[in-house]
Amino acid sequence: MASFQKRDDAFFIYKAPEQLRQSFRELKLMLFIFRTVLYHQSRINAPPKRKVSVPTSLQVKPTIQHYIARYCQARLDFHMRPGTVDKFKNAGRHLADWLATHYPEIESFAELTREQVLAYSASLISEGINLETHITRLSSLSVMFHDTTAWGWPDGPSRPLIGARDLPKRPNRIPRFIPAQELDRLMPVIRALECPYQRTALIVARWSGARRGEINRLELDCLDTYLDGTLRLRLPVGKTGSERLVPLHPEAAEAIKELQAIVTPSRGFKDEYSNKETARLFVRRGHCLSDVYLFEESLQAACKKAGLVDHEGKATITAHRFRHTVGTELVEGGARLHTVMKMLGHTSTGMTLVYAHLSDATLREEYLKVLGPGAQIAGQLAATLRAGAIMPPDSIAWLKANFFRTELELGHCLRLPEEGPCECDLYLTCSKFITTPEYAPRLRERREREIALAADAQVRGFEREVERHECTRKRIEQLLSELGESVESPSQ
Repeated sequence: MASFQKRDDAFFIYKAPEQLRQSFRELKLMLFIFRTVLYHQSRINAPPKRKVSVPTSLQVKPTIQHYIARYCQARLDFHMRPGTVDKFKNAGRHLADWLATHYPEIESFAELTREQVLAYSASLISEGINLETHITRLSSLSVMFHDTTAWGWPDGPSRPLIGARDLPKRPNRIPRFIPAQELDRLMPVIRALECPYQRTALIVARWSGARRGEINRLELDCLDTYLDGTLRLRLPVGKTGSERLVPLHPEAAEAIKELQAIVTPSRGFKDEYSNKETARLFVRRGHCLSDVYLFEESLQAACKKAGLVDHEGKATITAHRFRHTVGTELVEGGARLHTVMKMLGHTSTGMTLVYAHLSDATLREEYLKVLGPGAQIAGQLAATLRAGAIMPPDSIAWLKANFFRTELELGHCLRLPEEGPCECDLYLTCSKFITTPEYAPRLRERREREIALAADAQVRGFEREVERHECTRKRIEQLLSELGESVESPSQ
């Protein structure tokens, strides 16, 4: 087609350039449909791929191009996913393009220095590259350079030029679950979506906790039951390299059954993880539906109708937040850590503990006892807390995350990190000390101990010690009085 457009006599048939381009677009579409039919009739081995936007033209020296191509092929030979290999290729090409502009004398990565790699990293920041892209490019270069150095390739660096400590730190974000009131507004709109594919995808995301890529690649026969009849969903091999079975809510199972009834049986598609050809659930007219169509476009329409959009009209809820919601609900419901790991497909306890920390009911209960509305507290800080002049939001955030660490024998010390360490051990009279009725038994025990120590010091003639123990006893009695507790224990 490209050669035909260059012919001088092309416009004898097509009178205008736009007419020629339109005809070519129609011919390409017809060819795409024809190849799709051939694939489903097993006439060709691979389904046709839609041509996406043409990549930016990058300047890459021949030696560097050979190095990148050779490394990518080596990784493909060792069964690395093509999507991951593309990250190495893109990172190497972007570095080569930057070198062609700033260090045109460099013909091979073997001539590259650490200072030049650091300058490239700094240029990514100055160009406004987002953090994820920055980390992806540098980590890909780090792995590629380490591998080829270990393999002794002459056209690669002779020593590693970049390590893990050189990479930008990725912020650890707290999972954002969807509040119950927002779910109550969103789910009726999702259930009313006209497209059964979009409706099923979002309902399965709501109840399964699966990643959206796992849902998109569900097999046509993904639904079955446990021995006791409980419905379950078989999720395909994903980023963790293993299949998993998860219990499924009846609403999601019913949506899958309805979709299975209307999906036209067709030839399967080769899975990039298992390398097997399987029949897919989310297939329409011989094409696998995209994540954008199943999740992004459907959620944008649903959130707009439910009034869950920001000031720019964009949806405030993403498909991944359904996954966080399931994890949070499991922890809040008392599920064991191992159960949550299996349900969400986590490979380490650290990933699942994020939900446990987020949903620690004991922490929330203890926090509300001190900083919640109507809390019964005593101490020099009590009046300030009751008046509502608590402290800045960042200080509150620190207390929420570290409240247990502030615990002392008889209460809590709300001294913030920026205030430095406490300069004395007399925390009962410290302005940051706070206590609650739960500590009343300990306060009474401490009072009895102070009385005994004062009596012992009196016998020994240590007047200053007697005075110190008496001051502590009086302070404890004052705190018990402020809490509305009796000085003597109920048994006495």
